Amino acid sequence: MQVRFWGVRGSVASPGRDTVVYGGNTACLELRLNGSDRVIIIDAGSGIRGLGAHLISSRSGQIEAEIFLTHTHWDHIMGFPFFDPIYRPNTRLKVYGPITYEDDTLDRIVGDQLSYRYFPVRHSELSAAISYHQLREGEMRFSDGLRIKTKYLNHSLLCLGYRFEFDGKVLCTGYDTEPFQNVFSDDPDSPGYDPVVCEEGAQAVADANAALLGFFDGADLLIHDAQYTLSEYAGGKSGWGHSPMEHAIATAQAAGVKKVVLFHHDPDRRDDELQALEDRFRAARQPHGAPEILVAREGMLLKV
Repeated sequence: MQVRFWGVRGSVASPGRDTVVYGGNTACLELRLNGSDRVIIIDAGSGIRGLGAHLISSRSGQIEAEIFLTHTHWDHIMGFPFFDPIYRPNTRLKVYGPITYEDDTLDRIVGDQLSYRYFPVRHSELSAAISYHQLREGEMRFSDGLRIKTKYLNHSLLCLGYRFEFDGKVLCTGYDTEPFQNVFSDDPDSPGYDPVVCEEGAQAVADANAALLGFFDGADLLIHDAQYTLSEYAGGKSGWGHSPMEHAIATAQAAGVKKVVLFHHDPDRRDDELQALEDRFRAARQPHGAPEILVAREGMLLKV
């Protein structure tokens, strides 16, 4: 497998002189399988615009692709109206994504961006053949040997992690997410303290975090949410649905991951800050068998 990073930012696109090295586009990954023409796209953030132009220029016939959305927050779907292949009749596109707690279906959520209220072209006017497929936790198997497993993450909206298994290799995504935490007070002096409820909550948290480690277990590559540093997270970002970098690294270590990519950078994080963090984490003494640590950059190509 090969994965190329077309967008690495979280929350909102952040172009400018301070983001030219690591990139300012929001989440979009391109996954290719050895010996296959299959085009897999993970998320449709603003980075998908560049990917669309690349597909148009590099392919002379019909374009077939599959988009796997982690969730439908704006930064992960905002590039869809600017994905050039959807305006071409020789495009066949399957869009997969999680079912939310709302009544709207996946096609309605993604397609409503293309209405005259927001955009000059309506979804019904697109030339491409597009189908939508709603996902839950589970597993899919494909005829070429690809297996995809899905797992719910800890975010403010229903969000899926993906585990792609092909030809003995494993790539996992773990964003947008943060550590599961006990919402019940463990302070005996608190008016609402209930030891039984607190213990049950702690067990539920332990089980959820263990299940996520099992989902990432032994992955060759883990692309993990790392929007904050630990000090930022502790300083008021807990509960926002994103992880500190230190947690991402510790998760990869605990799951026996070979390589972890820190992803979904805060839009205010400058290139020099990301470089300093990457240097610090990679220079730190790591335990035996610790994963290789990389910070995601637009254009980065990794072989799995």
